[in-house]
Amino acid sequence: MAPQLRKRTRFRWCRPAVAAAAVVAASATLATGPGFAVGAGAARITGPPAPTPATAVPTPTTSVPASAAPLPTPTPTPAADAPAVGASARATPPAFGAFLDSGPLGVARMAQLSSWLGGTELKVAHTYLPGNRWADIEGAPGFLDVWAHWRREKADRTLVLNVPMQERNEEGIGDDEVRSLLRQGAAGDFDHHFRALAERLVELRVPDTVIVLGWEMNGITYTHRCGPDPEAWKAYWKRIVTTMRAVPGQKFRFDFTSSRGRDAVPWTECYPGDDTVDIIGMDSYDQPSGLSFDQQVREPYGLQQHVDFAKAHGKPISYPEWGLFRNGDNAEYMRRMLAWMDEHKPLYNTLTDYCPHGVWQCSVNPRSAHVYRDALFGRTDTTTTTTTPTPTPTPSPGTSPPAVAPSATPASGCTSLDLGSWIEYWLGEELCFSLD
Repeated sequence: MAPQLRKRTRFRWCRPAVAAAAVVAASATLATGPGFAVGAGAARITGPPAPTPATAVPTPTTSVPASAAPLPTPTPTPAADAPAVGASARATPPAFGAFLDSGPLGVARMAQLSSWLGGTELKVAHTYLPGNRWADIEGAPGFLDVWAHWRREKADRTLVLNVPMQERNEEGIGDDEVRSLLRQGAAGDFDHHFRALAERLVELRVPDTVIVLGWEMNGITYTHRCGPDPEAWKAYWKRIVTTMRAVPGQKFRFDFTSSRGRDAVPWTECYPGDDTVDIIGMDSYDQPSGLSFDQQVREPYGLQQHVDFAKAHGKPISYPEWGLFRNGDNAEYMRRMLAWMDEHKPLYNTLTDYCPHGVWQCSVNPRSAHVYRDALFGRTDTTTTTTTPTPTPTPSPGTSPPAVAPSATPASGCTSLDLGSWIEYWLGEELCFSLD
């Protein structure tokens, strides 16, 4: 298909001092268990917001926020019956998660999304290193700590970290400069940055992190794109992987993830080789407009070719990014994508959950939210002992799954923590502590 430029701003981060304060606040909040109330403000797709507290996003079944583009009112869909007692015997879903925020709130919101899904655990946490400066790519102090803490809590969890291959990664750098940067990387000029990142992850005791390196390299969005010089890109990838694997204690898995379709160049032209790739991923959104799911499967460099290519190379597949996009609230896409993953069993998948892609933090996709929630509601892994601060009651047969929405106001018994308007702006909402 034609090149697909997607501007998906993921970061509302700040200078190290502010970042450290945000991490401390979020860490303390997580430690209090159920006594925090945070709103699930939808991530912006364009530039940074005005520095005002974010408004909580209602559950997917509520009305569309005024800020959202108007959509036709869907025909109401009956709520699915909640699983009966004993429904935990249902098949455990594959390892899945969702991208909910790049910073500490991404961790906090995972518990809320799990509650909305009737207690189904998210086994995968997904975040992105900022690509503004090399200091970001090295894993600046404070940014990764909360994510590492979440990963260490349980042995069956996975941390997925998208790592840019270049600084100024979303600044629209021209092809000539990109070509020069790729050649510098292939020559080893940037090795020390990736060694620092590897050492940081080992220090945080998350040496088995999945590294989604240079994602969507076949497109035109990022400075780490492959198109200007595929041979230099492949050599640079190998250099980074070799450098990070040389750090003592590491157990990293490297995920080669393209965007679905041909995009600017065929992603197969960027594949660096089996010796430095552990997983073959694909970011697959419901786009472009009018493309059916069957066409997404059959198109050149599409879903089927991805599966076939990975099988031919003896590699597991993944879907680090997937979700709705150009075709609106497309329940058929949601249903078919979930079925596709059930059939082909990726190592992990993480839904991009902010507007327009998501279903929990984005109220404009109620029909797709119903499909997603119905497929995953109450699917608990009975082989894992879970300590939950506030157990979710088991729904009675014939009732609807409880609607658990992020709250914009502090819960009862929850005292607001005044961090100041600037820190609250970067956090995205106000935090509070339980005094119980």
